[in-house]
Amino acid sequence: MLVTILFTTLIVFAITQYLPGDIARVILGREAGEAQLEALRAKLGLDDPLPVQYLRWLGGFLSGDWGISFSTNTPIMPLVLGRFRNSMMLAALTLLIAVPLSIGLGVAAGLKENKTTDHIISISSLSVVGLPEFVTGLVLIQVFTFRLGLLPANSSIPPGTSFFEALPMLILPALTATLVLLAYVTRLTRAGVVEELKKPYVRTAELKGLSRRNLVLKHVLRNSLLPTITVVAISIGWLISGLIVIENVFNYPGLGRLLMFAIDRRDIPLMQAIALITVLVFAFSNLFADILYAYLNPRIRFGE
Repeated sequence: MLVTILFTTLIVFAITQYLPGDIARVILGREAGEAQLEALRAKLGLDDPLPVQYLRWLGGFLSGDWGISFSTNTPIMPLVLGRFRNSMMLAALTLLIAVPLSIGLGVAAGLKENKTTDHIISISSLSVVGLPEFVTGLVLIQVFTFRLGLLPANSSIPPGTSFFEALPMLILPALTATLVLLAYVTRLTRAGVVEELKKPYVRTAELKGLSRRNLVLKHVLRNSLLPTITVVAISIGWLISGLIVIENVFNYPGLGRLLMFAIDRRDIPLMQAIALITVLVFAFSNLFADILYAYLNPRIRFGE
């Protein structure tokens, strides 16, 4: 994992360095003279060799000095961590809704393979995931805000808002993200359950008198969830920094919107910090998934 993170930092740094445009020109504007541009490049260290810039950036990140945002002229670390906290709250609520619901529907569909229940779950989940995220969000706003008056349409929360204070404003964005994840996790769980039910040990357990409930919960579900865990782990990274459309629809101050802000203003230090945070989330999510594999399947060993 550490090697992967280190290699990814090289990729992130290289990509951001070769983006088109001149940072000094973006900051000072078109009317700036060449002398002003050169002075700013020297101040920001942009004229140093790339290996020197990379080591300075990585060392600063590890020591907690993430630099100053070019566009806001404020320290990057509190800005990114504040947005990261907001994204974590939204991701946590989405996972609390999406994972049990998707697994439950997937198990129900798998146990009723090719029957009415299976068809209803499959068709409805696939039809929902086919909608663009902004369409799903607007439909939820129309239903729950304008017609029922239950939830706010605007999810713009002040900095430092606690999870329970922000909960009413998190529900609609979380439901929108849930509907995006629903079909993938449901279909994957269904496929795993169907595959496990056809294995010889299931028939053996049934012949020995093991109840259907215990067989599904203790054996079938335990083995069939391994691919699902991988998808959920990957989805955590998407929930942290990839909800750009959903955050814009609901005006939610998450990491995705901050990334778009940085890209629009070519704020390279801010882009690099957000990208590296996203990489760390993906890395630790996959590490957690690997550990969970070993827990669910005793045949898997940590050292193998």
